[in-house]
Amino acid sequence: MDKNIEQHFRKEEVPFIDSCADLIDESINQYRPILTKFLNPRQVYILTTLVNRQSDLSVAFFGGYPNSEMKRGLIYPEYFEPSEDDYQVKLFEIRYPVKFSKLRHSKILGTLLGSGVERSTIGDILTDGTRWQFLCTREIADFLKMQISSIGKIKVSLIETEFSDVITPENEWRDESTTLSSFRMDNLISEGFNISRNDAKELVSHQKVHLNWAVNSRPDYEITTHDVVSVRRFGRIRLKRQEGQTKKGKYRAIISVLKK
Repeated sequence: MDKNIEQHFRKEEVPFIDSCADLIDESINQYRPILTKFLNPRQVYILTTLVNRQSDLSVAFFGGYPNSEMKRGLIYPEYFEPSEDDYQVKLFEIRYPVKFSKLRHSKILGTLLGSGVERSTIGDILTDGTRWQFLCTREIADFLKMQISSIGKIKVSLIETEFSDVITPENEWRDESTTLSSFRMDNLISEGFNISRNDAKELVSHQKVHLNWAVNSRPDYEITTHDVVSVRRFGRIRLKRQEGQTKKGKYRAIISVLKK
């Protein structure tokens, strides 16, 4: 892998780039498909960029349903034709006493991670307001079925479910065309959720903001293409595309917003 590619990404992304390079080399040297764990949209973008530099390799992604946020990637040589089963993704429905209990995304994720599995083995967590489902790698499916019998104080059971029965998320991403003075995180939050810059800065400083699923407390952090910014109690923003500058030096962009 050409190390010069690293200069086009952030320093903190170099370990992920190196891991992608290893997977790409493995696929080339062994001439076979290589499967990743679940990747966030920014990681999907990075892996796609790296694989596209290889003339004899392709990459495809699957997260259990159309427009999934977290996806597993499959790097494969030209002879291979991927099928849904090759991604080794499992879908679980969480059965619980709906009339007497209420589940939350954070509680479900906390319980799953508390069982000892890595975040990269868990895909999207879905709800229609009442029902809850989640996706995971096939490797940990049996383990979770045995381990998880409650979420908080709520008794639950995990039921393996077909993809045809996947929940359609209750909220949808909406694309918006906007003009920004900068790609600072606090500026993007202010624009996406129509709040003041100071309020956005406080949310970041008080660690209520995640960038690509990791806490980021720097309001001045520069957001780039396919980054996902999650703001507690507000929702998520994804920088979908940068579209150049205006005559006054501002930046045109397409952002996707998912409001709670």
